[in-house]
Amino acid sequence: MASEHADQFIAQMRKEEQQRQMGYREQALKLYPHVCGRCTREFEGKKLRELTVHHRDHNHDNNPLDGSNWELLCIYCHEEEHTREVQQQHSVEAASTGHTKPSLEHSPFAALGERFKSK
Repeated sequence: MASEHADQFIAQMRKEEQQRQMGYREQALKLYPHVCGRCTREFEGKKLRELTVHHRDHNHDNNPLDGSNWELLCIYCHEEEHTREVQQQHSVEAASTGHTKPSLEHSPFAALGERFKSK
């Protein structure tokens, strides 16, 4: 019974989030030209779904009607923006604690070729 209630609650939360996103996405698409703010690719027709709304302050609840916290980014540039943000957070944490953490640029297989050459 509790599991069923939790599933219903999660489904309702997802539905509300999707509705909220559709609201500000539709507003942003009316306010701004259908161009990625980073790579300047233009989008129309079916490709328009590849254009996303990026929140400049990274707060998805901050949705002023004038769109001042939004920019349209293609899915690739949007992913790059969030990857860069995570990378910066890792750098700040490592600098403040003195501990280095694996970064997104780290490749566990980087020295693999060298290991095979030495054998």
